[in-house]
Amino acid sequence: MKLDEKTINKEKEALIIRKYQQYLKLEKALSANTLDAYLTDLDKLLRFLKAENIDMLSVTLDDLQRFAAGLHDIGIHPRSQARIMSGIKSFFHFLIMADYREDDPSELLEGPKIGFKLPEVLTVEEIDTIIATVDMSKKEAQRNRAILETLYSCGLRVSELCNLKLSELYFDEGFIKVEGKGSKQRLVPISPRAIKEIKYWLLDRNLGKIKKGFEDYVFLARWGNSISRIMVFHLIKELAEKAGITKNISPHTFRHSFATHLLEGGANLRAIQCMLGHESIATTEIYTHIDRNMLRSEIIEHHPRNIKYRNRISLNYNKIGYSFQIVPGDLISLRGYYHVVIGTERNQ
Repeated sequence: MKLDEKTINKEKEALIIRKYQQYLKLEKALSANTLDAYLTDLDKLLRFLKAENIDMLSVTLDDLQRFAAGLHDIGIHPRSQARIMSGIKSFFHFLIMADYREDDPSELLEGPKIGFKLPEVLTVEEIDTIIATVDMSKKEAQRNRAILETLYSCGLRVSELCNLKLSELYFDEGFIKVEGKGSKQRLVPISPRAIKEIKYWLLDRNLGKIKKGFEDYVFLARWGNSISRIMVFHLIKELAEKAGITKNISPHTFRHSFATHLLEGGANLRAIQCMLGHESIATTEIYTHIDRNMLRSEIIEHHPRNIKYRNRISLNYNKIGYSFQIVPGDLISLRGYYHVVIGTERNQ
């Protein structure tokens, strides 16, 4: 009898998980990678409950707190802990929606405190150095150059790059269509340089082997199917090492650099949000950072307490032989930072 009851409970749990998977895929419209991450994190909780002999529909807040403490004890990074907690909250929210539970034990579950850490950002010179490091004698060289230029020019996620299709390229209009998280589509401008590198790659691509089902993919591996995220990750690590760049970078570093350079160049934060495909502007504010020198210039320009100071301050750039008087008016970029100026006077 107990064996039959145990079998019934196991089948019921399997059914609940299948329904949860369908909910994430169909109603939440999560990408395949995000869906796998949610289910992997849920599996951690289920294994804990099995070891503790706890039914998933009888879980309490105390059970979840012990599970969270266990994640900390085995050394899982706080950011990973926070992601797991987020997935668990999603699961119990689903159980309430599907009438499996009336209460949510995860409602008062607190995640770990995460310090704000800005990711690495590359300078334009470092990006150019990495691209120049590509060995053009190799068969995949032009593809690799096109990959790097597209990542930086468009600020794509690596999964978006790997899934980019020929039918989504609108070079005459200067745009590409990107399918991001949750199958949401957006149009992203692409630079003439990236277009040129992709066109060169397409000449090589069309001469190589293309597997059935991958005819529309822009970037292909040597065996004819689409490139993988891991392949792009290893490519960038290898090229950065050859270029002598010691920063801890990944494909996402190019995306962050794209956003940072746009912000430093004076681009509107809303425009950056649209190009990155962020659902919330808050994500873009965290993802990008404002250089302190640029922020200082903004304060000098706009704060009323700085008006007198702003009208008399002078920036002398002896190396380039120009003196600038900062007053309300024009914008000029000096060494990557924007300043409000009017007039120039040649140093004698």
